[in-house]
Amino acid sequence: MLNKPVILVTGADLAPQALALLGDYEVVYAGKTPLAADLVALAQRHDPVGIIVRYGAVTPEIMDAAPALKVISKHGSGTDTIDKPAAAARGIEVTAAVGANAAAVAEQAMALLLGCAKSVAQLNERMHAGHWDKATHKSVELAGATIGLIGLGAIGRRFARMCDAMGMRVIGFDPFAGDLPDYIEPVDLETIWRVADAISLHCPLTSENRAMVNAQTLARCKPGVILVNTARGGLIDEAALLAAVGSGHVAMAGLDSFVVEPMTVPHIFHGQPGFLLSPHIGGVTSAAYVNMGVAAVRNTLDVLARAEALAKAG
Repeated sequence: MLNKPVILVTGADLAPQALALLGDYEVVYAGKTPLAADLVALAQRHDPVGIIVRYGAVTPEIMDAAPALKVISKHGSGTDTIDKPAAAARGIEVTAAVGANAAAVAEQAMALLLGCAKSVAQLNERMHAGHWDKATHKSVELAGATIGLIGLGAIGRRFARMCDAMGMRVIGFDPFAGDLPDYIEPVDLETIWRVADAISLHCPLTSENRAMVNAQTLARCKPGVILVNTARGGLIDEAALLAAVGSGHVAMAGLDSFVVEPMTVPHIFHGQPGFLLSPHIGGVTSAAYVNMGVAAVRNTLDVLARAEALAKAG
């Protein structure tokens, strides 16, 4: 009996619903925190036809260690950890589970926005310490405020709908988005910085927008702006944000992603007031885990089926 072709998963597991679709393949797991050297060794040993990316980066060295590799499928929507030019040069297709975690991430963005506006964590800590700050505390009312969205894909649009339902004015920037619903007002990026009372990032990380939130752009924002990031940490110059929050120019930052992940310990944000932090878990829900796994597997199988059809035709 011939050995089954291998799918390498850069993680420790897949949802059972996703795994059930891979009956014709042997699935090899790289573990919870695979290093590049681990992935190279596994690729050399198993020569996978597909890699499903959960954690870690997929480098040219990993691709070269797997001559049979035809597809790299992201278990999620962001493909910045995959060297896409290297994949294209080797004829390897890169796919993403676009929209599979949109509900989960949009909800996390809303949780961070509300947490910042309503001082949820700070008031909880004060209450547990026996304080009653009703006479001195005022929260931010979001109804009537302007939310500026950078990125209007599946997550950004879902978050926009939630903000609209709360009575917020929604403005957004995305040069690639068309057919926007009428409650999103398209604007240029400069308008976002100048007008928004709160800004939420929902765009992929590219070489062009790395550190787009920096000392210069933050200085152009309204005093007291709230910043939310559930996209990629590299979109923000973290030292510049720390300075802006410290000065009070940025009222609060709700962050679910960071330049280096896992977050370094110690980190410049640790112990600093004005930061509401979560460990890049926006897309980590039971439903999203299934949706992303199934989408990643289906994308993988679609590419492999096309490759097989082309091989037979040739």
